[in-house]
Amino acid sequence: MAVDLKNRCVTDRRRFSLQASVLIILAVACSQSACQPKRQSERLTVASAGRISSLDPALASTTGALQVLSALGDTLYIRGNNGDFEPQLAASKPEVSLDRLSITIPLRRDVLFHDGSRFDAKAMAFSLNRFLRIGSQRYLLSNRIAAIETPNPFEIRLRLKQPSSSIESLLTSPYLTPVSPKAYANHADRFLNDRFIGTGPYTLSSFRNTQQRLLPFRQYWGAPPNNVGLDLINLSNSTALFGALISGEVDVLLSNSIDEDQKRALSQRAGKTLLQESKGPAMNITFVTLRSNSPPLQSQTVRRALAHSLDRRLISTRVSYSQREPLRSLIPPSLRGGKTEPWPAYNLATARKLFEQAGYCKGRRLQVPFTFRTNVPSDRLMALTWQAQLKRDLPNCVQMTLNGVESTTVYKQLSEGSFEAVILDWSGSYPDPEAYLSPLLSCKRAKGNICEKGEAVDGGTFWTTPGLQEALTRSDMLKGTPRLQELATVDAIAAQGAPYIPVWFVAPKAWAQIHLNPPIFNGNGFVDLAQLGERR
Repeated sequence: MAVDLKNRCVTDRRRFSLQASVLIILAVACSQSACQPKRQSERLTVASAGRISSLDPALASTTGALQVLSALGDTLYIRGNNGDFEPQLAASKPEVSLDRLSITIPLRRDVLFHDGSRFDAKAMAFSLNRFLRIGSQRYLLSNRIAAIETPNPFEIRLRLKQPSSSIESLLTSPYLTPVSPKAYANHADRFLNDRFIGTGPYTLSSFRNTQQRLLPFRQYWGAPPNNVGLDLINLSNSTALFGALISGEVDVLLSNSIDEDQKRALSQRAGKTLLQESKGPAMNITFVTLRSNSPPLQSQTVRRALAHSLDRRLISTRVSYSQREPLRSLIPPSLRGGKTEPWPAYNLATARKLFEQAGYCKGRRLQVPFTFRTNVPSDRLMALTWQAQLKRDLPNCVQMTLNGVESTTVYKQLSEGSFEAVILDWSGSYPDPEAYLSPLLSCKRAKGNICEKGEAVDGGTFWTTPGLQEALTRSDMLKGTPRLQELATVDAIAAQGAPYIPVWFVAPKAWAQIHLNPPIFNGNGFVDLAQLGERR
């Protein structure tokens, strides 16, 4: 049975492994025979996975789109690569009133938009109000902000509905990137997808879903880019991305979407100083969502039994060669403020005992239909590995069947309760524990342990428990260590209910040709594209 487990989890990787090996051989041969393609431009070519459908901050949501926005625009504040909270378009740190219901932000006076118009308080207010009206993530502001004021031309004031400790981190979010009121006058209430007029170090020269050209903004208020421009290309094929980098067709690869074999091969090449490799803060977590509003997963005992049955270390090794770190929390390690991981650990004896308490294992097996996203390769490998592991470890207690569904369909049907168990991932909108706990656990209307309205419904668990929402609200009124402790309490409360099963977290990586500076990630998990350039 152990051999069967190993065979099943590696079968789907072999094809990718062979492709990776062939491409490496070809790349080495090319380098030895000087068949590297000639550069057509002095601009750097940066490749990533997935198409970009919109560059409107009010609509953009994918990591790729937000990465581009980070080069085309600025935010009021930013998390530096050391995690420090630093002013960007703001002139200094925010001034908070004694009652913590008012935040005043002084603005830089030397900033221009790409169309030559001036950035000031009215422009910032225009962008924030536009996001409040049409933003796909407008709840980020609407739940917190009561009013936006402009006391003077270079000062903006936010009136809060209640004190909020997470508001500072929120002000670093690319969703709040300001846009030119002049350029967006006809799009104050509708999206502008294929253009962008902001304040960043680059202007958008051309836009297609699969390619964007960025040129330095000559009137940028900050340090100019280290390069003469960027050609950003978006591919959906992992092997194509991999091959383009090692053949020298692209200068930089920004992607967590390439297959694990190829990611490993790139890391090995970096270890031989054939590539530059950089790692950013882990902002992405993967978990299993359990629908908790109907049998059999309505039972907390059954959910905890499943949580104890998951061998994270084995799955990480089989799926990613241990490149993905096991996770027993809904908060990434870099944001937790400690190493507590309250979610159930792998323990077969405990899992069996709980399954027996729920009436399984003695002539009756729990049937678990498990859904994975067909366009996410690691999902399928994870599902196959867990299925085989359960068959090996608990064959008379649980039987897992697999169902592959394309990711957009999964997201549309989550709130309809279409999936009993489904693997998903989440990246916070800003680097703060609250950006993980609230979107997964918040509930506006509940009946007992069932959430009837709120983020818990949208996320597909339909789970809550008395006191959870109050603890979440209370945490946002605290600061420092007491706040982190309260958020850890929320994590622990959810761990007891086990509506999710955290699986792993993923640190973003970027690879660059050896003649370039190593890519640098900021605290929000994006690469500083303006820093890319020739090594000195």
